[in-house]
Amino acid sequence: VDETHLAVVIGDVSDKGVPAALFMMTTKTLVRARTRQGGTPAEILRDVNDRLCEGNGSGMFVTVYLAVIDLATGRGLAANAGHEHPVLRRAGGDFEHVRYRHDPMLAAMPSLDYADREFELRPGDTLLVYTDGVPEASNVHKAFYGQDRITAFLNAHRDLPLEPLLKALREDVAAFAGAAPQFDDITLLAITYNKK
Repeated sequence: VDETHLAVVIGDVSDKGVPAALFMMTTKTLVRARTRQGGTPAEILRDVNDRLCEGNGSGMFVTVYLAVIDLATGRGLAANAGHEHPVLRRAGGDFEHVRYRHDPMLAAMPSLDYADREFELRPGDTLLVYTDGVPEASNVHKAFYGQDRITAFLNAHRDLPLEPLLKALREDVAAFAGAAPQFDDITLLAITYNKK
């Protein structure tokens, strides 16, 4: 966002194909531009939602998690528009989902309000977000990978650096799914806060 603030954002569009890709690209552009103007994540998502609703004849929608972190203090605000729960690991601790009531996804209807939620990262803390293709990956028995399996895997491999950890999680999801066709994208994003 600027020299002392980092925006962490992940989104997932409801449809497939070229129209969905274009809708996601529009969402990304709007979120980026609006975030650089300032404001809280809730204000940003409210404005982006209104813009996406203009002429959305296709009925597509987007889930978005947006956090803005003050890099000097570790304090942050996050808003969640229907996206998966974030995962937090305190330095030396376990990965745990941070669960709270989600606000509506973007582009569903105009003039919606979103809530800001305060959090604080301390040195060594890790924040991880993902799309629903991770917990909803299914195997040939129609069982889902699930949120509990995500945290169990992360905690079993918590000593890995972030990049190998995310790669290992993707591989575990693929191994779980086996030959079953997957219908959703899998995206993972994680950061570790290191105060300067």
